[in-house]
Amino acid sequence: MDIHQLRRFATALLTFLALFSSLPAAAGQWTFDLYANIWGAREYQTWVPTGYRAGTALPMVLVLHGCLSEPNSMALVSRFNELADRENFIVVYPRQNVTANPSRCWNFMLPINQGRDIGEPSLLAGIVNRVKSRYSVDAARVYVTGISAGGAMTSTMAACYSDVFAAAAVHSGGMFKAGVGLVTAAQTLLLGSPYDPDVRGREAWQCAGSARRLMPMLVFHGTSDIVVNPVNGDQTVQQFVQTNDLGDDALDNDSARYLASSISRHTTPVPGGKSYTVATFRNAAGVVVAQKYTVEGMNHAWSGGPPLLPFSDEWGPDATGISWAFFSNYRR
Repeated sequence: MDIHQLRRFATALLTFLALFSSLPAAAGQWTFDLYANIWGAREYQTWVPTGYRAGTALPMVLVLHGCLSEPNSMALVSRFNELADRENFIVVYPRQNVTANPSRCWNFMLPINQGRDIGEPSLLAGIVNRVKSRYSVDAARVYVTGISAGGAMTSTMAACYSDVFAAAAVHSGGMFKAGVGLVTAAQTLLLGSPYDPDVRGREAWQCAGSARRLMPMLVFHGTSDIVVNPVNGDQTVQQFVQTNDLGDDALDNDSARYLASSISRHTTPVPGGKSYTVATFRNAAGVVVAQKYTVEGMNHAWSGGPPLLPFSDEWGPDATGISWAFFSNYRR
């Protein structure tokens, strides 16, 4: 091969490598992995969107399934993967072990899982860090959401890891430490938490330690939820308003108050769509620190999910799209 041929070959090789490096890695596909630490091990699935390019940092959403569920069914009912392909963000779905809970519920009610760097929260935070190390993730745009037991665990992650998550959304779940043990957890499901949301709000702020920041919270709850009493949605909002009262200036001075700055009423724009109310809570600086969607007549289900699926209500507002729009307003 003479020098001219060698140059042409080198040019072609470099062109091929440049094209290859620009292709999406595992684009629009699942990847499967396992994370373990001293507290145990959990499988998780990551949806890498069609537009992913190594070196271009994307937002990430951690999605926590409810009881009797797992990553695939959670992805199906929420349709986060389809939205991720359109909006270009990474979605991560941890899987609860049947050995940890026979119904695959996240054990939000156990004290070992209600703090930072212990129990299941440490596993979930470790999964987030593992995904960050393997993909190009914008650390300022990492969010967490979940439904039911996953919603209650979302409250714990939002409370104790405000240095990791920029915003959160709790769907048909409960506030931080709503139940402590099986008895108060059962009481919470039936009647609402027996604990004061303002006290829990202060404890949530303390759980983050030195990383005390605002934690904007979006809450979805149906008025006909027979699994998790709807009062839990109100308690979750009140708790995070209190947390954000401390989070904006480290003072418990009512800079954020449990008093809606606006309330609006809407009807879901689909045939037979449910009506819903949106209550917005701002701090003294005008920042939205919490927002609550109350869906009339909705049972224990993901609002706006596909028809004919368990825990899905096709006639409610699109919780997935609304959650992403809410998240997109915040950076850590």
